[in-house]
Amino acid sequence: MLDHAWIAAHIPHQGSMCLLGSVLQWDSQRIRCRANSHRNPDNPLRSSGQLGSACGIEYAAQAMAVHGALLAPADGTRPHAGFLVSVRGTTMHVPRLDNIDADLDIEAVCLNGDGGSVLYQFSLRAAGRLLLDGRAAVVLNQEAVTQRETPTASSGEAP
Repeated sequence: MLDHAWIAAHIPHQGSMCLLGSVLQWDSQRIRCRANSHRNPDNPLRSSGQLGSACGIEYAAQAMAVHGALLAPADGTRPHAGFLVSVRGTTMHVPRLDNIDADLDIEAVCLNGDGGSVLYQFSLRAAGRLLLDGRAAVVLNQEAVTQRETPTASSGEAP
């Protein structure tokens, strides 16, 4: 089991914004993490004293970031930074997360990816109860996407 310190050392989220407590299981297609930070009164995602269920998307995004770090080459090559670009088919089964007494189980399953982007299915559960689920697209190589979408003067393409 990988702990909070390992997670914080491998993803860009630092301090109280590193929301995950541990990695429970992972393989090349999926990751399962646990968190209890949703109960912290100083959770940086709280608004008006509450943590809305949409904040669970950030928990899932961090699990995806950890998954990317775990899949990075063993030669020490730093993985590309990922950018969450789309969330679809998301259902929030509860209005808030801060009043959930049990730890959060966060699962992300890679549905497909091509080196430049990845599509994940994600879910958050607590004590077996489904809290949030959906799909998220992550762009891994933002420079390549920007270069494809931004024509240059020498390319002869119109903006």
